[in-house]
Amino acid sequence: MFLAVSIVCDDYFLPSLEIISECLGLSQDVAGATFMAAGSSAPELVTAFLGAFVTKGDIGVSTILGSAIYNLLGISAACGLFSTVVSRLSCWPLFRDCLAYTISAAAVLAMISDSRIYWYESASLLLIYGCYILVLCFDIKINQYLMKKFSPCCTCFTKAMEESTEQQPLVGWRDESGPLIRQQSRTDSGIFQDELDYSQLSTSLHGLDEISEDHPNVFTMPEADMKRILWVLSLPIITLLYLTIPDCRRQFWRNWFMVTFLISAAWISAITYVLVWMVTIAGETLGIPESVMGLTLLAAGTSVPDTVASVLVARKGNGDMAMSNIVGSNVFDMLCLGIPWFIKTAFINTSGPIEVNSSGLTYTAISLICSVGFIFLAVHLNGWKIDKKLGTICLVLYLVFTVLSILYELGIIGNNPTRVCGN
Repeated sequence: MFLAVSIVCDDYFLPSLEIISECLGLSQDVAGATFMAAGSSAPELVTAFLGAFVTKGDIGVSTILGSAIYNLLGISAACGLFSTVVSRLSCWPLFRDCLAYTISAAAVLAMISDSRIYWYESASLLLIYGCYILVLCFDIKINQYLMKKFSPCCTCFTKAMEESTEQQPLVGWRDESGPLIRQQSRTDSGIFQDELDYSQLSTSLHGLDEISEDHPNVFTMPEADMKRILWVLSLPIITLLYLTIPDCRRQFWRNWFMVTFLISAAWISAITYVLVWMVTIAGETLGIPESVMGLTLLAAGTSVPDTVASVLVARKGNGDMAMSNIVGSNVFDMLCLGIPWFIKTAFINTSGPIEVNSSGLTYTAISLICSVGFIFLAVHLNGWKIDKKLGTICLVLYLVFTVLSILYELGIIGNNPTRVCGN
């Protein structure tokens, strides 16, 4: 299932995202915070609908809140540790997404504090996400204003101004004293771009020196021995995906990119469902407590698409896109809860609010806010780049948060008594 998610993301999901970015003229970070976040967070949206209409419980809330810390710290650690290049980060995109995530998390936590969700509360979640999209539409103008306003007193904005004036190409360059470092010019980003920028963005996403006329067939066998073994093992998956998803990298299917995006997102949801199912069975077989499972294996399982997609783009040097997907998918996860809640309270069950379980809310709120603060501070102290040092720091922070969460859930620390079925 891990292999299947990786193939879907690399061969279909990310190429369709690239063409969407070309057509709309989106910068890397905006594309990562919108389409990439929405597509890779499809499993969480499905879970939210299941929790609201099928299980009639708070499964959506617990899944999304439970995996939030993994999404921030765990995936950031994976991007740093598994990336082969050092990726530069821009100050504004990370600040923008962290602020949006803090506001959305605070809104969700405030709504479920009384264990009831009303129609106007769920509608406000959709309104917040609409405002977030509106900010992204005017992203370049806001970015330029803030750089001019705060560059005298903030070093990260000064560096961003210097990088913008240097007009570094998106395809990347090699520093004589260090590893391959890829930079992007924020002055070229925004909703509307020239066709030259489209080709640069496309080249940046795939790490190519030039864009070929047509992409090689997925059934072409790799040359390396280990890659050949992996290709043979994954051949059934490759064949199934080839028959069900149009490959928009090829000229014949290029105009079908939205179909590719939607079908690949559906496949990601289906594969993640089976993956989480297998993880649950493995956890029960090994006798792992349910509360520990929810905070570790299940949280990581539901976030596999986000992890794979972020690591893949980070390995190609697109740091802003990776970080925007990490934080932007959390924003989407939080606010997508409003969709099933609003449909149920406004159109289906208008007589009363939805009942949700809000136990452990205080610790969740503190953990979410601290994780946002820690990731922003860690990136700032690391010099605004993704490397193995940042990955190690995020991994340590994630392990600390996870251990404290498990101890809290088991009732060892805090005033949270261990819940037993039937009581």
